[in-house]
Parts: sequence; structure tokens; C-alpha cells
Amino acid sequence: MIVADTLTKSFGVKTAVSQVSFTVPPGQVTGFLGPNGAGKSTTMRMIVGLDRPTSGSVTVKGLPYRQLSSPLTEVGVLLDANAAHPGRSARNHLRSVAATHGIGKARVDEVIGLVGLESVAGKRLRSFSLGMRQRLGIATALLGDPQILILDEPVNGLDPEGVRWVRELLRGLAAEGRTVLLSSHLMSEMSQTADHLIVLGRGQVLADAPTADLIRDWTTASVVVRTPLLDDLAAAL
Repeated sequence: MIVADTLTKSFGVKTAVSQVSFTVPPGQVTGFLGPNGAGKSTTMRMIVGLDRPTSGSVTVKGLPYRQLSSPLTEVGVLLDANAAHPGRSARNHLRSVAATHGIGKARVDEVIGLVGLESVAGKRLRSFSLGMRQRLGIATALLGDPQILILDEPVNGLDPEGVRWVRELLRGLAAEGRTVLLSSHLMSEMSQTADHLIVLGRGQVLADAPTADLIRDWTTASVVVRTPLLDDLAAAL
């Protein structure tokens, strides 16, 4: 579980995140929805200890991320698909990450197969498309078989088949009882992936509700019609 309590982050005079509170429980896919600049990535960086909150707090499994005993095996994170060294192959990148946490080569091969990179695992990352880098980032997040996943815009650069694959993967992991938090600026994608949405705008929580409820509220429209022929209109409807 992830719990944020009145998180605020300022950069100089600019407040990127303001008084944000939410809970991400296990067993469902929770989506961060909002336009670019809404504060999604900054909030995720605070969750995993890359940015220090100006005020407020956030815990993962009841602890600040920095206090987790084995972060890679407890929390899988994808924040930047371009973070891996371009001169390494996909396999060597995963092996180097695995070695820091005592994870064997068999698991590396397993996640390579899971994300569909078997045919390019020996190629250097500088030759990878954004979609291939996203798959590698997801493989890295899954490497430690964590119970919590935090993924920032994981479908960026993926083709429709890849998007469907990510959707099915995340929903399957949530069905196993894992905690899944992902961000997107696309409501169309979130509506098919997330069970619950936290909507951010200008660094603040605008909505925090089940996806189905938000879709119903946002798509229900009423039209006011004024006419001197009310009886005729009523008969026609």
C-alpha cells in the first residue's frame, strides 16, 4: 500500500504539488490522470525518494521508501524509459541491476521473455525505439517480482498491441493482490486499465474515485431547451 499525506513540493517560488493526499491499496490498478505538468511525475518521484517533499509525507508498505530493506524486490519502478545506459545491451542492463540484489540470471531471462524482448536482448540500447525501451523499463520494474509497481506513462511509444499487453499485464498483477500505480494523460487509456483514478491538475487532487463513477459523472450531460411549443416537443421525445 502507498499512502500520501498532504504532500507538497515547491521548486523555488513554484509549487509543483500542493497538499496531495491519497491511498493506493493492493488488489487494484490505480491511475494518476492529468495533463503534462499536473504533478504526476513529481509525486511519483517523492514516493520513491528521488525528490524530498517540502512538507507532508508518503509511505510505501508503512515506511518511507528509503527505509525499505530491499527496494528492488519490494517496489518496481519505471520513471524514465531512457535512463538505462545506451551502450549496454538489454540483457547486460538487466543483469547488472539484478546483481545488486542477488537476483539470478534465470530471472533476467524470464522477464526478457515476459516483455517480448528475446530477439533483441543482445542489442545495444541506443538502437532501441521508445517502445522497446518502455518494455525494458517494465522488465526492470518486474525483475525483483515486487508486490508494488509504480509506472510513469508506461504505454508511451508502444503500438496498439503493446498497449493492450501492458493493460492485461497490469490488471493481471493487480488480480494477484499487488499494488499498481500508473500515470497517464489519456483518459481513453485509463478508462480501460485503471480501477480507480486520482485526477491531478496544477498540482492538486481534483478527483479521487472509482473509474466507473468518474466516467459516469463526466459523460452524463443535460440539455436545457426553451420553446413556446413545449407540448409538441414533449410529444416528440
